[in-house]
Amino acid sequence: MVTDRIGDFIIRLQNAAMVGKREVSMPYSTHLVAIAKKLKELGFVDSVDVKEKEGSAAKDIVVTLAYNERGVSKLRGVKRISKPGRRLYAPRTAVHKVKGGTGARILSSSSGIITDAEARKMRVGGEELFEIW
Repeated sequence: MVTDRIGDFIIRLQNAAMVGKREVSMPYSTHLVAIAKKLKELGFVDSVDVKEKEGSAAKDIVVTLAYNERGVSKLRGVKRISKPGRRLYAPRTAVHKVKGGTGARILSSSSGIITDAEARKMRVGGEELFEIW
């Protein structure tokens, strides 16, 4: 049983990108679907699909990773910030750029799942989930 769904999700994406897999499948969660859709907006993911398992009521999320024309993954790395044992929150004044603007910090706020750029624009803070570049 996985206790950190977000950590498991981003590590599965990173591992799949490192070995060149196109699709990653994981158990369904509405929170993970929202994060995956935000990664699609950022260009790290090509598509996000929710599929039902045959013979049961359970669902899976199938994420297709984005690759450039040379076959290199657009996802180069991830770093988990807030963990189940230590939640880290950032006020609106402490949200900063990742890797000089080439990466993104994903936050969970009262406005939903947002990036660091959106947090600065909307002037909100939240729980810092992870960085991706």
